Amino acid sequence: MIDLYGLENQVNHNPYVENSSVFLHIDGTLKTIVKQRTPIARIIDKEGSYYIDTQGVKMPLSDNYSARVLLIWGVKKEESYKEIVALVNRILEDDFLKKELVGIHQLDNNEYQFVVRSGNYTIDFGKLINIDVKFKKLKAFYNKAFQDKTIQEYKTINVKFHNQVVCTK
Repeated sequence: MIDLYGLENQVNHNPYVENSSVFLHIDGTLKTIVKQRTPIARIIDKEGSYYIDTQGVKMPLSDNYSARVLLIWGVKKEESYKEIVALVNRILEDDFLKKELVGIHQLDNNEYQFVVRSGNYTIDFGKLINIDVKFKKLKAFYNKAFQDKTIQEYKTINVKFHNQVVCTK
């Protein structure tokens, strides 16, 4: 006799497994369906480094595989994971942002700062309000700055303020 419930429980306790089903097929063969967790970000904090998945659940790093995901640091409380997951999902939905943003720093005042792939500057994003408007402003600025090749002249790009992008050189 095989304890299917116990076996399924054991598989579900694997930190990389989101959900599983263990059952006997009608011909007597043992079948297992496993849904793996998908890491969307790597958190670096005082506890160390770990991934979070699409539901904000912690996952340990793997010895066999390193996921190419956004790096996030400065997170003080796990309660922030829900808003971080929403932000990361919004970034992953956009082809340009997905390629351009490589890191997110949560500041002490619950504002966010992005690290980019294309240069030595940061983006001050502010609090997570009016996200779509801020990303729209940022992309419009990028279009202009890439066109006239001035993007490398900036140290910070700030989209926190209403209807404007403020930059420092």
